[in-house]
Amino acid sequence: MATFLYITLITFLATASAVNGCPPSDRAALLAFKADLHEPYLGIFNSWTGTDCCHDWYGVSCDPETHRVADINLRGESEDPIFGKAGRSGYMTGTISPSICKLERLSSLTIADWKGISGDIPRCITSLPFLRILDLIGNRLSGDLPANIGRLQRLTVLNVADNLISGEIPRSLTNLSRLMHLDLRGNRISGRMAVLATLNLDANKLSGLIPASLFNSGISNLNLSKNAFEGYLPDVFSAGSYFTVLDLSYNNFRGSIPKSLSTASYIGHLDLSHNHLCGKIPLGSPFDHLEASSFAYNDCLCGKPLKAC
Repeated sequence: MATFLYITLITFLATASAVNGCPPSDRAALLAFKADLHEPYLGIFNSWTGTDCCHDWYGVSCDPETHRVADINLRGESEDPIFGKAGRSGYMTGTISPSICKLERLSSLTIADWKGISGDIPRCITSLPFLRILDLIGNRLSGDLPANIGRLQRLTVLNVADNLISGEIPRSLTNLSRLMHLDLRGNRISGRMAVLATLNLDANKLSGLIPASLFNSGISNLNLSKNAFEGYLPDVFSAGSYFTVLDLSYNNFRGSIPKSLSTASYIGHLDLSHNHLCGKIPLGSPFDHLEASSFAYNDCLCGKPLKAC
């Protein structure tokens, strides 16, 4: 009788573990993802052992109800004790395996600041219907952004800054109606820009005219510096314009500063330096609290805070 109860208990515990653990398909996808990466210093993948990837696998979290992998959070710069013990930031090489796309319930993918991860962003990533966060900053990823990125209807964060991404911004990006944070700075993106919601696009190779509608699109932090935009700045600002940051420096804008800028309800930081602007700087807010550096290195701007006209 005692033997029977013991066997029954062991069977129950094994069954409960299988039910509460991640499915074999998710575990296999994670191990395939790991196989394409090499992390020599911290040993973050040493914990990726055993049958249950939902418990004690570094950087992996599962949905408590479905027990499917929901979050992968691997940062090369972190306050986690594993970094303090090693006395260094992380370094990882390899590529992001398309096997990541087999994690059908994945909602957050962060593989950030590893400095050596290269290759393309897997095109199949656009097939993950629950993905909300895609953070790949600080690697050496190349190629272009997946053309169908706009299929990720739940995406709120897209951060691929400080990589080697090239090509044009996909037109489908404008379909991301829930996007709250977009960071593409420090890449090699070129071509013409589509109308987007929130932008940090400094240090790319974008060119052409800026759509006037961009300044009335509801963004509050717009950084288009260090590109090759040209033409006149649209005179379309109004009392509904609100910017914590409006940085248009290091481009090829010409003509005068739009007078309607003075009607904006708020502009915290404005930088129009290093362009080809000319004429008198408008009076009033926000110009009365800006320094000369905001207007420096233009062709012939004058008036406060620069020299008198």
